[in-house]
Amino acid sequence: MPTGYLFSEHDLYGVIEVQKKRISEEVEAIAAGRLLNTTPDSWVEYFQSRYELRAPVIDESAITVDQGEAAIDVSRDFDRAIFDRSRPFYLKGTEVTVFVPFTGEEDLFKCAPSTRTLNPPRGDVRGQELLSRYTRLDHDAAVLKREIEQEISQIRQHLEWIARDVAPFNSEIPQLVRTKVEARRQKLLKDQGLVGGLGFAVRRRADAPETFVVPNVRRKAVPVRAPGKAATPPEPTLATDEYEHILNVISNMVAVMERSPKAFRGMKEEDLRQHFLVQLNGQYEGQATAETFNFEGKTDILIRSEGRNIFIAECKFWDGPESITRAIDQLLGYTSWRGTKNALLVFNRQKNLSSVIQKVRDAVRAHPNVVRELSYRSETGQRVVLHHKTDPDRELILTTLVFEVPM
Repeated sequence: MPTGYLFSEHDLYGVIEVQKKRISEEVEAIAAGRLLNTTPDSWVEYFQSRYELRAPVIDESAITVDQGEAAIDVSRDFDRAIFDRSRPFYLKGTEVTVFVPFTGEEDLFKCAPSTRTLNPPRGDVRGQELLSRYTRLDHDAAVLKREIEQEISQIRQHLEWIARDVAPFNSEIPQLVRTKVEARRQKLLKDQGLVGGLGFAVRRRADAPETFVVPNVRRKAVPVRAPGKAATPPEPTLATDEYEHILNVISNMVAVMERSPKAFRGMKEEDLRQHFLVQLNGQYEGQATAETFNFEGKTDILIRSEGRNIFIAECKFWDGPESITRAIDQLLGYTSWRGTKNALLVFNRQKNLSSVIQKVRDAVRAHPNVVRELSYRSETGQRVVLHHKTDPDRELILTTLVFEVPM
């Protein structure tokens, strides 16, 4: 018979609980700057690959065998009057070793699932192979084959129970990581805000966070204070509510164009942009500017807070899918890694707006920097997450709005 009991050394439930504890401990141990400047999705991907439990799957089509001689103790098979059973008596027999390759976590062969048998199967794990040894005095291949198949069937059943037990944990990892990461991110940002509000000079840490959410962008721009001279908050970024408000202001301006088409007929990009700027400056005290340099290039609409760019928009007339690709490339070219919320305004002067909207969406999805598409309730809009061209861990939000303007 095979030696060594499988699925009996550790309780699988306890192993899963240990994995959860280790995830929490590792999140707490991440350097503050690294945690804040790496996207939650990247952390989810990292912890999923590190802590996911992959149930072993045996490959019965690739089973191989080996045979050799074995000394078999037969003293218990004889009458006590003839042999002293306390002393072994050996006969030469045959040992057959069965090698069963598998994929997955080899250590899970040591774990007892929540459903199990009182007499678990036996075997030894060596690398990515499960070894089972059988010894016989006869050469009855049919009997030996039935014994091997019965053992493999029991192993397969236990692995199915293992897979059933680890599946909920594996699916729970993303939410567990997001919850832990977000909780620590919020504490770190609050800690930064507390220190920044003291008014004393502080030492700058090498891993200091570089972003925070602007609580209210409706204020005049002020000079950026020199680092180390006074307690300064982290770099600003645009709050989600303000981002939505800016897009709403732009959409309302388009509604004005639709109601008064003669007033906007024949306008060029820069003329249309000026109308958007008038509305935005009315909301944000002149923080919006035209043709302002930002990082590597020139942007159409820009809003700044405390000397930092917090909103960037690019205006383009629809001229085929290539024009959308070029516009996104251009936007990425002058968007610094701090600029996390952006917009692409597409003006359509061709017929069939519905067809143009679909083509714009397809062109955006096809861009190589798109990480994923976000839910966005708009008949003419679309929202995606892009990764920065020089930093795959830095993500940017891009909202595309398509408008029909008069010829």
